[in-house]
Amino acid sequence: MRIRIVGAGAMGRGIAQWAASAGHTVELADVRPEAVTEALDFVASMLDRAVAKGRMTAADRDGAVARLVPLGDPWAAGPEVELVIEAVREDLATKAEVFGKLERALPSSAVFATNTSSLSVTRIAATLQDPSRLAGLHFFNPVPLMRIVEVVPGAATRPDIPARLTELVEGCGHRAVTVADTPGFLVNHAGRGLVTEALALLEESVADPAEIDRIARDVLGLRMGPFELMDLTGLDVTAAVIDSIWEGFRYEDRLRPSFLTPNRVVAGLHGRKTGRGWYAYGDGASGPAPEGPVGGNAERPVFLATSGRREVAAYEEGLTGSLEAAGVRVERGGGPSAEAVVLVPVWGTSVAAAIAEGGLPRERTFGVEVLPSAGRRRVLAVTPASDRGAARDARGVLARSAEGGEPYGVSVVRDTAGSVAQRLLSSVVAVGCSIAERSLAAPADIDLAVTAGLGYPAGPLAWGERIGAAGMLELQRALHATTGDPRHRPTRWITERAALGLALTDPGTSPADCLE
Repeated sequence: MRIRIVGAGAMGRGIAQWAASAGHTVELADVRPEAVTEALDFVASMLDRAVAKGRMTAADRDGAVARLVPLGDPWAAGPEVELVIEAVREDLATKAEVFGKLERALPSSAVFATNTSSLSVTRIAATLQDPSRLAGLHFFNPVPLMRIVEVVPGAATRPDIPARLTELVEGCGHRAVTVADTPGFLVNHAGRGLVTEALALLEESVADPAEIDRIARDVLGLRMGPFELMDLTGLDVTAAVIDSIWEGFRYEDRLRPSFLTPNRVVAGLHGRKTGRGWYAYGDGASGPAPEGPVGGNAERPVFLATSGRREVAAYEEGLTGSLEAAGVRVERGGGPSAEAVVLVPVWGTSVAAAIAEGGLPRERTFGVEVLPSAGRRRVLAVTPASDRGAARDARGVLARSAEGGEPYGVSVVRDTAGSVAQRLLSSVVAVGCSIAERSLAAPADIDLAVTAGLGYPAGPLAWGERIGAAGMLELQRALHATTGDPRHRPTRWITERAALGLALTDPGTSPADCLE
């Protein structure tokens, strides 16, 4: 296939490398001729690096370079061009101008694709004389390494084009997911679950950015915490995406932005690129400060206030066994002794409510995380009534491990409905389920796109399925009832599947299925 790429910036040159390496002839054009030269030099250097690392043969490198065709005029005639991929700046007027000129220069058989990440594909297509020839083809940076592409048909896109684009993408070694033309498409939309809830936790003074990031990494198993991610992406970019998706979905509570971001954006606290964001960078600083030592009297006995809930029963048993293996004296039966610190596993509810309901000693009763930890971290939740010395002792006890084992990291957070990890996970799963229930993408494609595009340990539906629809429903109901915040309300997708005994990953039967 002969492909013309218009725009020789980071995305354009990445797409050019990807397509040429897969055997396609690639015309690369830009309104700045020097940008084309720079892009071709960059691609050649990347291919040389691939050869040096043994990922490509020298012959394959030479073939890919030979298939890269510099084009002096982006609007030159191209009777053999079958596909145009536009990768210019995110501006509707600019993209409309580009496609208008291409429409006059290229045959009507050429398919047009826009790499927009935030603009409506339908609105871009509407500027053409023939809007049916255009679709979205959203790549992620760096293109050769991010092996996922969103295929986005507009409202007027010809039915054959998405299938043709999917065949091209998968023929070049990437995975393609078909996504509705909605704000954020799929990956950016799904990613709002993590960052919006992290910002909500910070708003409520539940924990600082470093502690939330530690919990996201060490309990949930994310490669990077939400605040580290915002600093990497740039808070200016993240805030704009959050706002546009929230506005595009008509102010959906689940996607609600934070009041914390506008002032930080105006102040230039964008993250790594400005030297300071949620963390400081440069001059010896790079990201979160190291975690301090755990003190306290690690010899105090522990009383675990069992809840009787199925969701936490396995955790209670596992924590008891782990603490006893570390030499901690765990009191069983009856009530706590006057010396013991009391630990309460919660599931969507608060420690304060458990203290009031169970008549537990408020000064020395604390919450502990229920979700199994992906790393060596435990979480201690304190209430306004907590005794500080008892809290330090409880932290010391939770840090203990079996003889010879590495001590646990222990995060101390403010009591909240559920916990930091439960709220982050519930939000990720809820946003993914809302995408599925709106039929914006197939369940399997949602999980595929999120794991490939965001690097999560599991897609949102598969992640929720680890707990089960019934457990997720109980968590969301408890979060909603405890906070009264509609952002936590249960999704229809989870409610139905809990009632019917279906997996969260099961697409189920639709009316259309019954007409075949």
